[in-house]
Amino acid sequence: MAGSSVPPLSRPQLAEARRVRAVELFEEGASNAEIARAVGVCSESVRRWRRVWEEEGASALRRRAATGRPPKLDVDQVETVRAALERGARAHGFEADLWTLERVGVVVDRVTGPLVRETYDTPALIEVLEQVKVFYRGEQVVLVWDRLSAHWSRAMRAWVAEQDWLTLERLPAYAPELNPVELLWSSLKKRELANLAGDHLADVADATEQGIHRINRIQQLPWSFLAHTGLTIHPPHPPNLRKAQ
Repeated sequence: MAGSSVPPLSRPQLAEARRVRAVELFEEGASNAEIARAVGVCSESVRRWRRVWEEEGASALRRRAATGRPPKLDVDQVETVRAALERGARAHGFEADLWTLERVGVVVDRVTGPLVRETYDTPALIEVLEQVKVFYRGEQVVLVWDRLSAHWSRAMRAWVAEQDWLTLERLPAYAPELNPVELLWSSLKKRELANLAGDHLADVADATEQGIHRINRIQQLPWSFLAHTGLTIHPPHPPNLRKAQ
């Protein structure tokens, strides 16, 4: 229809569309590498989707109803916040017409009344890990965590002890130089995320995913992040980069 526009897909909708297209390609007999290129994800994601598809069928790759804690805002309050944000940041007294998470929080408090801002505690983190377990079903996961008290509480350690799929490793009290992920983020911020001001959160997520794909394509780059920390790596070189004996 003239004058109409199709709203952009949300991040969850875009992810589901990729999985649905992957299922179509599974049924056509395409290889994992072909599907990864076609839908723009890494081969590991395709392998995980294929395993779920083979074991549980295409419906298992559809979006599931969100679980977790109920929202703090009702439908009317959400619409009030939406209308306030659409006026732009300057309309609320900010110097630059740019939204940040902190500014959004200020506006939400103004138009709905102060909300109790919850921090991550042990139950909330366990809830997140339960979702990670579903996402990486059947796979072993190593999670490197800092020393946040909720990460190492008695309840958290008791829960982790019952999870045969999860291994936790602890970072020193403060040692960003020992965290290779810091270098990964630095690479993304200097390339794909440099001066990025997307209209939607999905714009940032897509740019980040493109950057991760770029890093994955350069086989030595992720290993250079590890090597830069100065830690001993076992094996010292990735198998696909070792010199032939």
